[in-house]
Amino acid sequence: MGDIKEFKPFVPAEKQVAELTVKSVLLGALAGIIFGAATVYLALKAGLTVSASIPIAVLAITLGKRFFKTTILENNIIQTTGSAGESIAAGVVFTLPGFLFLSTGIGGQSSGEAFFNYMTILILAILGGILGTLMMIPLRRSLIVKEHHTLPYPEGTACASVLQAGERGGTFARTAFWGLGFSLVYALCQKVFHIIAEVPAWATKQTNRFLPSAQVSGEITPEYMGVGYIIGPRISGILVAGGVLASLVLIPLLATLIDPVRAAQQLVKIGLLADINKPGGAGNWDPVTRTFADYPKAIYQAFVKQIGAGAVAAGGFITLLKTLPTIVTSFKESISSVKEKKDASTIKRTDRDLSLKIVGFGSVGLIILMALLPQVPGDTFIGKLLLGLLVVVFGAFFVTVASRIVGLIGSSNSPVSGMTIATIMGTCLIFIGMGWTGKIYEPMALVVGGMVCIAAANAGATSQDLKTGYLVGATPKYQQIALFIGVIVSSIVIGLTVRILDTPTTEMVKQGITHAIGTETYAAPQATLMATLIKGMLSFNLDWQYVLVGVFIAITVELCGIKSLSFAVGAYLPLSTTLPIFAGGAVRALVDWRQKAKATSLEEEELGTGNLFATGLVAGGAIAGVIVAILSVIPAVNDNLQLVNAEGWLSGILGHEGYALLGVLFFALMGFVLYRVARKKNDVVL
Repeated sequence: MGDIKEFKPFVPAEKQVAELTVKSVLLGALAGIIFGAATVYLALKAGLTVSASIPIAVLAITLGKRFFKTTILENNIIQTTGSAGESIAAGVVFTLPGFLFLSTGIGGQSSGEAFFNYMTILILAILGGILGTLMMIPLRRSLIVKEHHTLPYPEGTACASVLQAGERGGTFARTAFWGLGFSLVYALCQKVFHIIAEVPAWATKQTNRFLPSAQVSGEITPEYMGVGYIIGPRISGILVAGGVLASLVLIPLLATLIDPVRAAQQLVKIGLLADINKPGGAGNWDPVTRTFADYPKAIYQAFVKQIGAGAVAAGGFITLLKTLPTIVTSFKESISSVKEKKDASTIKRTDRDLSLKIVGFGSVGLIILMALLPQVPGDTFIGKLLLGLLVVVFGAFFVTVASRIVGLIGSSNSPVSGMTIATIMGTCLIFIGMGWTGKIYEPMALVVGGMVCIAAANAGATSQDLKTGYLVGATPKYQQIALFIGVIVSSIVIGLTVRILDTPTTEMVKQGITHAIGTETYAAPQATLMATLIKGMLSFNLDWQYVLVGVFIAITVELCGIKSLSFAVGAYLPLSTTLPIFAGGAVRALVDWRQKAKATSLEEEELGTGNLFATGLVAGGAIAGVIVAILSVIPAVNDNLQLVNAEGWLSGILGHEGYALLGVLFFALMGFVLYRVARKKNDVVL
C-alpha cells in the first residue's frame, strides 16, 4: 500500500481543475464519431484496428487547448470520451456482420439477416459497451492503482505523456495533421479521380506450367501504409507471410488439383454462387464454358478462406490458452478487490469511483432489457433472459481478463478474438446441452459472442483511459461518466457506418450481390469466422477437412515460435491487404535501422514524427474511404463521380500495366515521404 501513497499525479488530488465540462464532452463525442467511423472502415477491410487514444489526445491538446482553452483534465475527458468509439467499433465489426453469414433459410437468406439492421446493431453496441465500462468500475482500484508498477498499460501511459507534453509546450501534433492532409489528397486522387490505381495486380494464367492461378496484388492505400508502420516490421512480416502462403502456395496448388466444376459446387454449398447453371458468383462463373473469369478468387473463396478461418480460430484459442495464468490471477484479484470497503469520507478526489450499486443495478437492468427488447433474437422471454445472463457472466469474466492483458501488452495485442471464440463455443455447448440446435438458435449465440466481444474490447480501452487519468490526476467518476456518454454517441454513428458500407455498388447488384460486407471490398474476416463456428457447432454443417487444415497450420506456426494469430489473419485476408501493410512495416524497419546509433527512449519512439505521421495517414485514408462510400450510395453523386474518373483516359495513354505501375510509383513516393518525416527530430518537450 506504500507505493500507492507515494505516487503523485500530475494534478494533485487536492487541486480543483475544470474536468467534466460540456465542451470537453462534446469535443470527445466528436472525436469518437470520427474515429469510430474510421475504425469500422479499417476493421471491415483489413480485420485490424489501431489505437485511437493517442491521436485523440494529440487532437485534444492541439485543438482543445488552442481554441477552447481546455485544461489538462478536460483534455483527458476528450480523450476518454473519444476512445470509446474505436473500441466499440472494433467489437461490433469483429462479430455482428456474422448475422449475414449464418445458415441460409427460406429464400436463400441467412437466418440472421433480419437482425442485421440499424436498431439491432445500435442496441447491442450500446449494451455491450456499457457492460464493459460497468465491469471496470470495481476493477479500477485493483488493476490500475494497486498494480501501478506492475501493469504499465502502454497506450494509457503514452496518452498521459502526450497530455503532459501539451501542458509543457511543443508543436508535435503538427506532424499528425501533415499526415492527415497528405492522406486525404492521396485518397482523393485514388478514390475520386482514379489517377492512382486502387489495386495493381500481377497474375499468372490457369494454364501456366510452373505457378498456375498465382496472383500478387496490393490495395495501395495510405491507411495500410500507416497501419504497417505503426505495428512495425515484425507483425506486418508475419501477416504478409500468411498471405504468401495463401496466394502463392495454397491457391496455385488447389488450382492444379481441383476441377473448376468442383470449385463451383463448393461455392454453391457455401452460398457464394446461386446455381451451378447460372453465371456470376465469386470468381465470375461461366456455366457455358464451365470456367471462372477469375479462378484465383474462386479458389480463395471456396477453399482457402475456410482454411484461413480454421487457422484464425486456432490462433485465437492458442493466444487465449497462453494467457491462462493471467486469467486466473486477475480473476482472484478482482474478487478480493470487490470485497474491500473504504470509508467514503476519506476518499480523495483522484480515487472516487461510481457506486458499486450502479454496477449491480446496471447488470440486472441489462439482463431484463435483453429479455424485453424485440430487436434481440429469441422467441421466448426465458430464452432471451438466458442470453442476458450468459452475456453478464461471460462479460464479467472476460472484461477482467482483457483489462489485465492490455495492461501488460497493450490494446492492439489483446486476444479479443480468442475470448470471443471461447464465449461462442461455451454458449453453443450450453445450447446443445439444452437441445437448442439448428438455424433458429444461431443468431442468439452470435448475440452473446458479439456483446462479450464489444464489452472486452471496450474494457481494454477503458483500462488504458483510467491509467491515463491516474497518471494525470483525473477524477475516476467523471471518466466513467464520460465513457458511458462516449459509448452511446459513438454507437449511433457506428451502426450507421456499418449499414452504409454494406450497401452494394451497382456492379455488385448486377452480379446478384446484396451485401458489400463479406465481399473482397469488406472481407470482415473475424465476423465470418464467428458465423462459421456457430454454424459448425449448432447446424453440424461445417467443412471440417478444410478448417482442420487451418488449425494445424496455426499449430505448426506456433511451434516455430511465431505468433500464430497474426499469421492466420494474414492467411485469411487477401494478399492485396497484407502486402501494402508489409510495405509500411518495411519503412519502419528502415527508419529503426538508421536510428539504431541514437539512444531513443520508448516514450520518444511512440510519440516520434514517424508514428504521428503514420497515424495521420491511417485517419485520413479511413475517413476518405468512409466519405467516398457514403457518396457512392447516392445515385446522382455516384454518376457525377464517374465523370471525373481518369482511369480510362490514363489506361488509354499508358496501357493497363503502365497505369498500374504509375499507382505503384505513387505508393512508393508516399513511403519515401513517410521515411523522410520519420527521420526528422520531434520538437516535443517530454
